[in-house]
Amino acid sequence: MAGNEGLRRVNNIELIALSILSEDDYYGYQIVQLIEEYSNGIIKLTEGSLYPALYRLEDHGYISSERRQVGRRMSRIYYHIENSGFDYLSELKAEYELLHSGIGNILTHFHSGRDES
Repeated sequence: MAGNEGLRRVNNIELIALSILSEDDYYGYQIVQLIEEYSNGIIKLTEGSLYPALYRLEDHGYISSERRQVGRRMSRIYYHIENSGFDYLSELKAEYELLHSGIGNILTHFHSGRDES
């Protein structure tokens, strides 16, 4: 990763969605609920924020979707991570860890804050 390219490339919603889909297939609203649940309410997304990321992931072949019947009249679109999605998830995790390590180094270096003498 060169320069600031990693800062622009890390997409937290894609990282979170792929992490969730790495466990099982889910539909959009389920993903939104799981994000809120597992972040202990810290991260609250709307479906409108999630779907553009899901569409991007699908356009790149990282996930696929399947319409499933869930009642006599209702169907849901379930998302499934593909092998390339697992590879992309590994890349995103590495970039996330590198970015947060860099931020941690900066915060540690400048932790002293104001001189209170």
